[in-house]
Amino acid sequence: MIVWYEQLLGATVPALMAAAFLIPIMTLATKCARLYHYYASAVAAFAALSTVLTYKYVVDNGTLVYFFGGWFPPVGIIYEVDQFSALLGAVTGVVMLAITVYSRWYLGDHEGVAWYYTMLLGLEAGMLGSLYTGDAFNLFVMLEVMSVSAYGLVAYHRRTKEAVEAALKYSLIGATATTIYFLALLFIYGSFGTLNMADIALRVSTNSGLPIGNFMPQNPGLVSLGASIALALSIWVFMVKSAVFPTHFWLPDAHPAAPSPVSAALSGLFVNVGLYAIARFIHTIFGGHSDIDATVQVLSYSLLILGGVSAIIASTAMITQYDIKRLIAYSTVMHTGLIASAIALGTPEGMYAATYHITTHAVGKALLFLSAGALVKVMGSRYLSDLSGAQKYAPIASAGAVVAAMSLIGLPPFGGFFSKLALYKAFADAGQVWMVAVILVSSAFALMAYMKLVHTMFFRLPKTEAPTRITASANAAMIALIVGVVVLGVLYPLINQYFISSGASALDRLGYISAAVRALTSYFGGGT
Repeated sequence: MIVWYEQLLGATVPALMAAAFLIPIMTLATKCARLYHYYASAVAAFAALSTVLTYKYVVDNGTLVYFFGGWFPPVGIIYEVDQFSALLGAVTGVVMLAITVYSRWYLGDHEGVAWYYTMLLGLEAGMLGSLYTGDAFNLFVMLEVMSVSAYGLVAYHRRTKEAVEAALKYSLIGATATTIYFLALLFIYGSFGTLNMADIALRVSTNSGLPIGNFMPQNPGLVSLGASIALALSIWVFMVKSAVFPTHFWLPDAHPAAPSPVSAALSGLFVNVGLYAIARFIHTIFGGHSDIDATVQVLSYSLLILGGVSAIIASTAMITQYDIKRLIAYSTVMHTGLIASAIALGTPEGMYAATYHITTHAVGKALLFLSAGALVKVMGSRYLSDLSGAQKYAPIASAGAVVAAMSLIGLPPFGGFFSKLALYKAFADAGQVWMVAVILVSSAFALMAYMKLVHTMFFRLPKTEAPTRITASANAAMIALIVGVVVLGVLYPLINQYFISSGASALDRLGYISAAVRALTSYFGGGT
C-alpha cells in the first residue's frame, strides 16, 4: 500500500512539470500577468511544503523509496531519497519559493511573464528530480529538464546581445556536457546491465545485484574499465554543471545576463545539483569497488586540487569586477570549488562540511543576488560606481547584501562562519593544510571585493533619484532569506546534527543499498 509520504514524494516533480506546461495553455485564455504571479507562487509554495515534509519524514524514519507507477526497476524509475538528497531538496524548495515571490515585483507586468514562470517551474522540477532520483538515466532526463529551462531563462532578455550570446554559449556547453553523460550511461549499462543507482552500487561492491534482473557481465576486467571510463566522464560533466575550474567559464557570462531572480536560482541552487551528483557517484555508487579504487582516488585528488585552484582564481577575479552581478558570479565559482574539494576528501568531516556549506551558500548567494537585483533595478545600473548611496532608496536590499556578503566571507555570527569553520577542520584533519590556506586567501580576496560594494552603498552620496520602489513582497522575500542566513549561524548548536547526519548519509553505501532491498522486498511481499 502506498502511503501519504510516498504519494507526496512521487507527486512533487510531476506536479511541477504539469503546472509548468499548463501555463502556455492558460495564455490562450488570458494574458493577465498578476494571475501567473499568484499561480507560480502557489505552485512554489506547494513544492516548498512537500520538500520540507519529505525531509522531516526521512530524518524521522530513514531513506524513502518510491516506485513510479508501481513499476519496479529495471523497467521502472525509482526515487530514493536519503538525508543528503532530502536536505538539498528542502533547501531548493524553500529558496525557490522566496525567488518566485520576489519575481512578482522584479518582472511586474512584463509581456514574457507566462514564459518566465513556465521555465522557472521547469527549472525547479529538474533540480528536484535530479536530487531525488535513484536511476542514472532518469538523472540524465532531469539534468536536461533543468538545463533547457536554464538556457531559456538566461535568454529571457532576448532583445539584448548580452543575453543571446550568454545563452548560446551556455546551451552549447551544457548540451555537450549532457551528451557526454549519456555516453557515460552507455558504459555503465554495458558494464553492469542496470542503471538503478542502488543496483549499480551493489554490483560494484559485491558483483551481485538486486533481485531485479539477471544480466551480469562475465569479464571483470571489462567491467572495471567500463566503470572507470563512466565515472571519469560523469565527474567531468558534473563539474561543468557545478562550475568548478576549469569548466567554470560559462557561468560569469550566463548569470549576469539573466534576470536577477534567475541568477539567484542558478548560483544558489542549480550548481548544487552538480555537487550532489559528484558526491553520489564517487562515494555512494562507485566507492566500493577495489578494481576501480585507483580511479576513484585519482579523480578525488584531482577534484581536490581543481577545487582549490577554482577558489583562488575566482576570488582573484572578484577583485577586478565592476559589474556587481559578475562579481557575485565569480563568488559562486569560488564556493563551488571549496565544496568540491571537501567532497573529494571522502571523510565524514569532509561531507559534513560540504553539506553545511552547500546550505549556507545556497541561502546566502540567493539573498545576495536578490539584493543585488533590487539595487540594480532601483538605481538603474549594474556598475558599482552607479550604486552610490543605494542604501537610502533600498535599505532592506542593502542590508541583505551586507548580511549575505558577511556570511559568504565567513564572519560570525552568520551561517557561513560555521560552515567555513567546518571546512577548516575537515581539511586540517585530512592533512590538507594547504586547503586551509586557500580558504583564508580566497576569503580575504572576497572581503576586498565586497568592501567595494559596501563602501559604495553606504559611504557615497546618491548620484540621482531612484526611479523604482521595491514592493512589500520583494522585501519580504529578502527578509526571509536574511533570517535564514542568521538562523543557520545563531542556531548552529541546535541544527548542526542535521548536517552531520545528512553528510554521513552520502557515504553510507550499505544504507543506500539496504533501503532499496527493503523496498523491493516489501513491494514483492505486498507490505506497506
